[in-house]
Amino acid sequence: MSGVLDDYLRVNETAVNLRAQRQQLLASNIANADTPNYKARDIDFSKSLQSALERSDTSATALKKTDPAHLDANATVDGSKGSDGATILYRTSVQPNADGNTVDMDVERNQFSDNAVHYEAGLTLITSQIKDMLAVLQS
Repeated sequence: MSGVLDDYLRVNETAVNLRAQRQQLLASNIANADTPNYKARDIDFSKSLQSALERSDTSATALKKTDPAHLDANATVDGSKGSDGATILYRTSVQPNADGNTVDMDVERNQFSDNAVHYEAGLTLITSQIKDMLAVLQS
């Protein structure tokens, strides 16, 4: 039964997790707006979601950790992958600063607020799905 429930919630759960990861990256960009040579980072949400959903379909064959010291299967040394396996990209700058920083605060604020709205929408969808399941179980 849990497999059916997991499948029912998987898309929105994965989307919300990726949105949370992206929000952290965008917040990091904003926090480092004055850091010399800082390169703004982001993820391609649609590609990351598709990749995460494809990986979750094959999660039955995923490796299991038998010791807390073992590394995760999607861990990388250089940090190019996020916690959900999303590839972290560098944002191209329209007008680079003299100090090498590529953070454009207008772009970052816009992306941050857009991502926050999508994150809230994802939470609303999950809440709605859970309420629907409860209504079915109670009837």
